[in-house]
Amino acid sequence: MTFWGLVESAAIHAPDRVVLADDHGRSLTSVQLRDAAERVAAGLGVAPGSVVSWQVPTTLEAVVVLVALARLGATQNPIIPVLRRREVGLITTQVGTQLLVVPEVWRGFEHGAMAREIGGFDVLALDLEGEVGPELRLPMGAPSSLPESPVDDGDGRWVYFSSGTTADPKGARHTDSSLMASATAMEQHLGFGEGDVYPIAFPISHIGGIAMLAAALRSGGRLVLFDTFDPATTGERMAAHRPTILGSAVPFFRVYLDAQRRHGDEPLFPDLRTCTAGGAPTPPEIVKELVEAFGVRGVVQSWGLTEFPIATAARPDDPPEVLAETIGKPGPGVELRVVDGELRLKGAQCFLGYLDPSLDTHAFDEDGWFRTGDLGHVDDDGNVHITGRLKDVIIRNAENISALEIEDVLLRHPDVADVAVLGMPDQRTGERVVAVLVAEAGAAVTLEGLAAHCQAQGLARHKTPEQLELVSDLPRNPMGKLLKQQLKDTLSA
Repeated sequence: MTFWGLVESAAIHAPDRVVLADDHGRSLTSVQLRDAAERVAAGLGVAPGSVVSWQVPTTLEAVVVLVALARLGATQNPIIPVLRRREVGLITTQVGTQLLVVPEVWRGFEHGAMAREIGGFDVLALDLEGEVGPELRLPMGAPSSLPESPVDDGDGRWVYFSSGTTADPKGARHTDSSLMASATAMEQHLGFGEGDVYPIAFPISHIGGIAMLAAALRSGGRLVLFDTFDPATTGERMAAHRPTILGSAVPFFRVYLDAQRRHGDEPLFPDLRTCTAGGAPTPPEIVKELVEAFGVRGVVQSWGLTEFPIATAARPDDPPEVLAETIGKPGPGVELRVVDGELRLKGAQCFLGYLDPSLDTHAFDEDGWFRTGDLGHVDDDGNVHITGRLKDVIIRNAENISALEIEDVLLRHPDVADVAVLGMPDQRTGERVVAVLVAEAGAAVTLEGLAAHCQAQGLARHKTPEQLELVSDLPRNPMGKLLKQQLKDTLSA
């Protein structure tokens, strides 16, 4: 089945089931999603096979654009909204973008102006600011003008980018089948299905977004989309939808806990059955608070990568120690083995390869197993434990950030002689970005100055260092390799 076939199947078998809602009182049933996507597909004026990138916040519009492009058989490239000129320029160049869909302005940033400045493609700038009415803010056309529905997607019609350990983002090529397969563990381990309500405020353009959408279409759950995240109000706004699942990282959990404290002793989330997280471990003290406040057994962890989404997941009824210490078992159809401490994977959700095929040689071993770069082991009960990372990646707010990319930007600062960027534990974000640097003789480097430099270089704000440590030199081994673990140990001490 193609992804469009999944949408059509949901529209036929459960036409009146609400599959999507949002923070503005709007909703779409399965059949309304299909029909809206066909009208937008006709209005986009995109030919099958065209390459379309889109950078749209977590709104009904974003999902309808996604489904419309699937109906057209276009190659689509979702981009998370926090990325800026440098990253968006690199991504659109690599993928060969022909059309870029963005908001004209979103949360004070002029995405439309950025897109036109990058150039080399057509730009569709949406008006997503201001009061939200019942109608979708998208171009519409007559579905009768559409070509035949797309068929098998064996060559891949999806490109998701991950920073990984390289300075420049890497494009991972996926198929309809691999992305739909990523929803299987969510359905069978987490139990996401009929009657579930899952509010999400993370980017729907993240690869986790398509997995959740596929699970909702296939199993009957409902996603509630939040395009803005306000610590002072989001908890209560989500509670109004009576969620059964809450996720998915430390900043969100703190908001839910704070909202419950404001609400008093009466449960703010009376239908909640579990909390879930992925991307970074949840600190034990946060888990303890969630258990005490909401009566859940713990936080259900999952693990995956852009190249291999949702490879493992725990279950809500697992023992508390399993929830606290593991990332669960491999999902249905996923094979996992450990080689020299590294976790390696095979399964239906594995990507086809990178846009740059030269990267594939290191990504797969000689037997075709995907090398995750994560270190770990499997216990006697089959649960997977993560013990470290071969990759130099910082996980902040469940988003992967390349330390090398930030180092490259900082080394362009005239007052920086040498630098190491680290991810250090943070109670609020999971990990924070720390710059340990050697300043040029006589220079006075400040955190504010580094932030201004990063902004001028077009680096996304969430990658900007939050902590600065000045040192006289950086520890290196005899071959000149930076000893980052030694730096982390020193900072921790």
